[in-house]
Amino acid sequence: MNIILFDDQFAGDLLPFTFTRPVSELRVGILSIREKWKNYFVQENVVFSYLTKEYLQDKFPCNSSHDNYFVNGALLPSSEFVTAITNLEIGKGLIAGNKIIAVRSDNFNVNDYSSVEFDDFHGQADFINFPWEIFSKNDQEIKADFKLLTSNRKGQIPSSTNQLIGAENIFIEEGAKVECSIINASTGPVYIGRNAEVMEGCIIRGPFALNESAVLKMGAKIYGATTIGPGCKVGGEVSNSVFIANANKAHDGFLGNSVIGEWCNLGADTNTSNLKNNYSNVKVWSYNQRKMIDTGLLFCGLMMGDHSKCGINTMFNTGTVVGVSANIFGAGFPEKFIPSFTWGGTANSEKFLLDKAIALAATVMKRRGITMSAADEKILSEVFLNELKPISE
Repeated sequence: MNIILFDDQFAGDLLPFTFTRPVSELRVGILSIREKWKNYFVQENVVFSYLTKEYLQDKFPCNSSHDNYFVNGALLPSSEFVTAITNLEIGKGLIAGNKIIAVRSDNFNVNDYSSVEFDDFHGQADFINFPWEIFSKNDQEIKADFKLLTSNRKGQIPSSTNQLIGAENIFIEEGAKVECSIINASTGPVYIGRNAEVMEGCIIRGPFALNESAVLKMGAKIYGATTIGPGCKVGGEVSNSVFIANANKAHDGFLGNSVIGEWCNLGADTNTSNLKNNYSNVKVWSYNQRKMIDTGLLFCGLMMGDHSKCGINTMFNTGTVVGVSANIFGAGFPEKFIPSFTWGGTANSEKFLLDKAIALAATVMKRRGITMSAADEKILSEVFLNELKPISE
């Protein structure tokens, strides 16, 4: 079975995170969307690939065959979807409202699907439509992924040095270390991934996921629903936030209702506001609409794209959006929209030169034993050349 996860015309609503990855590589819950699909087909011989923007295809290729199942990369899978999609006949598709769910075909063009015969999907179709839905749907997705990953399995027995509430909802993978911490899983499951570490003195309230080889630093205070992706190092106070992968918030400071991309670093005592003083809905910058739009949320913090960083004591306003490879520092609050490759972020900011940004990214990746590829460089170059400038609100 050949499944191709495609980005539709709404993928731009998920910028800045879709500058550097297909939609299906977004992490919500414990797993990325692609990993969720893969776990639903764990007993099957299934190949996954991507149909995404051209400049991303070198890193995320499309492997097409004579019979393909094209599945919307923003769709959160369920057993109901798996059954409906696998039962599709060639030339048929499923839609929900204005969104295509899936098409079975030898070829598929997301901009021209006139040859496809569509049926309405009558169940509940759940998509990730905007960046803030990554954290707002994280509670339900941690719970769903926890069942998917731990069903009929036994994890490590937690160390007696820990104080546990709801121990039956705690799953610790092989090689993980958890010592001298307080974990309350009565409010939602707690998943500790392979070779991850919870250092001494941490206080965790589920739902919570600490992915493979991630580290929770000493004395961290974690409120659900929070996900710390593979390879991340996180400390301080965190509430209802998602770290996609390989990012650092190693020191004190508050992060709430936020999404942090890959290879980011938040300096010591960085703080995010997630609630406006007048208690009105939070607005954030929309790349697609080229203006600030209403999230409909009372709580919304920071959306930070891949490879971006900020200096110590940085203060982010409610609903701040940061692009790719921005380096943010300086006195006062940065702007609520910081374009990619910004150097400064407050008054008199400059452009972060591409060659220096690539060199920095390569250095950071090398520290984790990963070599920056030509495909990675191409992605950063494309974002540098083509991200639009902000306009006045």
